[in-house]
Amino acid sequence: MTEPKKQSKSKDAAGKSDTPAAAEGKQDQQQKRGGRGGERRGRRDRRGQERDSEWQERVVQIRRVSKTVKGGKKMSFRAIVVVGNEKGQVGVGVGKAGDVIGAVRKGVADGKKHLVKVPLTRHSSIPTFSNGRDGAASVLIRPAAPGTGVIAGGSIRTVLELAGIKNVLAKRLGSKTPLNNARAAMVALSELRTHKETAKERGISLEQIYS
Repeated sequence: MTEPKKQSKSKDAAGKSDTPAAAEGKQDQQQKRGGRGGERRGRRDRRGQERDSEWQERVVQIRRVSKTVKGGKKMSFRAIVVVGNEKGQVGVGVGKAGDVIGAVRKGVADGKKHLVKVPLTRHSSIPTFSNGRDGAASVLIRPAAPGTGVIAGGSIRTVLELAGIKNVLAKRLGSKTPLNNARAAMVALSELRTHKETAKERGISLEQIYS
């Protein structure tokens, strides 16, 4: 009689089976890889949050508007938003959407696309007076002494505060429309120049400007 053959494990099965130490090593490597990726994503998220936290947003006006189309009237919302970092940068944006949240989001994006850099003095004021006009609205802004505050109203006050100006006098002339007044204030701020820039443009020294 022939003896029964002894069953033995195949080499492939033995080769595929991992020891507990090897399995723990693979898990550690996977955790390290995942940890590195998580750290990178966390850093990116923190950077994005820091950038977003620098900017402040204020809604000036929200109106429900209608547009006549082929099928009838299409209703939507229009939002006027002022965006600024209170460090010399400010912008005014307008957004339209079917809901209020979408309109505000579009207004914020539009405001960041049209930023204006404002030169500020050490007393958080403006270097000289300026006059801006948009449509039928005209805005006059003048520097003020420390402790005066922001003497302005409506959308003009919002623009000046988010620009970082703390001592200023402003007067609205003409139209009362919030959007035109905000844009007129932006024109006035964009035309501001420091004394050094004015002297360089005119080709004279600072002493001649102060005299």
